[in-house]
Amino acid sequence: IFILTISLLFLNLIYSQEDKSTREAIKFQKDLNKEFSNKEKSPLTEEDLKIFEELDFFPIDTNYMVIAKLKFYKDSKTFKMQTNTDRLPIYKTYASATFSLKGKEYVLLIYQNEKLLQTADFEDYLFLPFTDLTNGKSTYGGGRYLDLKIPKGNTMIIDFNQAYNPSCAYNAKYSCPIPPKANHLDIEINAGVKKYKDH
Repeated sequence: IFILTISLLFLNLIYSQEDKSTREAIKFQKDLNKEFSNKEKSPLTEEDLKIFEELDFFPIDTNYMVIAKLKFYKDSKTFKMQTNTDRLPIYKTYASATFSLKGKEYVLLIYQNEKLLQTADFEDYLFLPFTDLTNGKSTYGGGRYLDLKIPKGNTMIIDFNQAYNPSCAYNAKYSCPIPPKANHLDIEINAGVKKYKDH
């Protein structure tokens, strides 16, 4: 009975976490659509903003909410991350994140932006750019991004349902980081934002 009770508590914990993550993914979609509808915040061109209704998302899928184990890069040196322009923002590697997805193990690198480290309210901001096998098909060819926060321990939930396109996917005036080769996933990530129109 004791073992059964513990098992039930564990299952309840998993389901409650999935419910929370699903609610967060729904909120993410609503907030992103709201931002894109806002003339002051939207990356859309003036022409596209006039006809914008909502972004196209994959259906929310809890299989793409993964628990990642982190290995921290305590003495990581800064480097210039490539972008689609001449701009070279300064980043450093914060940690590697190891996780399982559909029975296979993957590793992605998580970064910190040096400028944001010095900016109030953004000190705990982490950046995870990645590419996968949907790029150029159902998603933007240049890859997608995830925004994360510094966790309390050495694990974190990575929710690909909250993957979004760089601003340059919507408007050529933007300069966007290009996901490093180390962050290519040899799998389709059918979660998050899809490509915009024919971009």
